[in-house]
Amino acid sequence: MQRAVDEVCRTFDGHPVATAADGSGGAFVVIAGLALSDLYAQDTTWLGFQVSYLYPATDVYPHYVRPDLARRDTAQLGIGFSATTWGYDSRMAIQVSRRSNRWDPRVDTAALKAVKVLAWVNSGA
Repeated sequence: MQRAVDEVCRTFDGHPVATAADGSGGAFVVIAGLALSDLYAQDTTWLGFQVSYLYPATDVYPHYVRPDLARRDTAQLGIGFSATTWGYDSRMAIQVSRRSNRWDPRVDTAALKAVKVLAWVNSGA
């Protein structure tokens, strides 16, 4: 699990990364200050997820972003987004549901998954 957090910190160098134990041998991770595309009313978001004690044998899923995420064109966020609470502090968030059905611990990592989820969010898919 610490290896996953270290890789997230390296991958998102320059962005604050906060972690908190989840009480089950894993950790909650929040990356702050991530740029959003011009599709959104906000310029930045945080991205949160939980690294399970089963990592790397299991997918890192789901991910979460700021609770007020909104599109500039006022359209709904769409399929894969839902309002919820998340984390050790039960913060308000938008869940981003992007499961990796073919998760392979030999090549897939928490950092790579975070990069892919952020790219998907920014694509407006």
